[in-house]
Amino acid sequence: MSHRSMRGRAWPWMLLMLLAVAGALLYGWNDFSRFSNAPLQVATQGDSIDIGRGTSFRNIVGELNQRKLSTASPWYWRLLAEQMRVAGKLHAGEYALAVGITPRQLLSNMAAGKVLQRNFTIVDGWTFADLRQALAKADKLDHNSASLDDATIMQKIGAPGEAPEGRFLPETYAYVKGDSDLDILKRAHVDMVKTLDALWPGRDKDLPLATPYDALILASIVEKETGRADERSRIAGVFVRRLENHMLLQTDPSVIYGMGANYAGNIHKSDLTTDTPYNTYTRPGLPPTPIALPGRPALLAALHPAPGTELYFVARGDGAHAFSSTLEEHNRNVDCYQRKQCP
Repeated sequence: MSHRSMRGRAWPWMLLMLLAVAGALLYGWNDFSRFSNAPLQVATQGDSIDIGRGTSFRNIVGELNQRKLSTASPWYWRLLAEQMRVAGKLHAGEYALAVGITPRQLLSNMAAGKVLQRNFTIVDGWTFADLRQALAKADKLDHNSASLDDATIMQKIGAPGEAPEGRFLPETYAYVKGDSDLDILKRAHVDMVKTLDALWPGRDKDLPLATPYDALILASIVEKETGRADERSRIAGVFVRRLENHMLLQTDPSVIYGMGANYAGNIHKSDLTTDTPYNTYTRPGLPPTPIALPGRPALLAALHPAPGTELYFVARGDGAHAFSSTLEEHNRNVDCYQRKQCP
């Protein structure tokens, strides 16, 4: 048999082999492409993966497979990392595994260091004790303040000697795993200082408030007296006029704050006559410290109180208040809304 004849018979087999190899490569490439852009098997929203410092790429893929988030070959992961030019460039940290996230998106996040951020919200009107309790329950946050007293906490955040009440701005603060509760407290303290420094120069003229701290104290009272946006400046106006007229503030939230653990949900006449530094029925002027953490709206109300002649208000029972300019009118409102003896 001639060599030409043998070569003629070999060509179909070689062509078939080439076609088989091409088909396998095409299948492999298509399979790899599907892997790259198909969602990982994330079952619940809020899942995450925590990559420690020095963790190898192989171990990262191993954890994904172990948790059944991916069943793909480690070679696919390696090829994808090489294709994206992120091999050896993945950052340690905690990364969100959102429902629908793909291998490509996950590696992109890891290469960019887009670690999972959580939010902690300081609520307007919380006390510092409320804030500490909420921080103690925050997930993935280092609880470095748990064994510290209030004075030590203030020293740790760079505010030694300050009373902590009212000093932290109610806002939502983002944090990542590895941050501590002291980090959040320091940021909230700095934000309150900046906010007060920004608002104080623009305050209304002739306010009976000598310092920004006085404004903070008044704002905390306004914060606890009402949650209604349409009443804040009006209530602030009542207290400002009472200060100007040297009248007792007579604000129940301050009395309650001074009662501390003795407050059991109701305030009695005997509580109003029992003297404490925070009893504004027995002591003139502002209490010695804020009684809560006031939000920016309450701060604005304290610095820009509504004008008028009103000196009294009483809760109507529906979240709003009845305001009055005379004691006689106030007593009628008390009879109507508190004693249910409306004429």
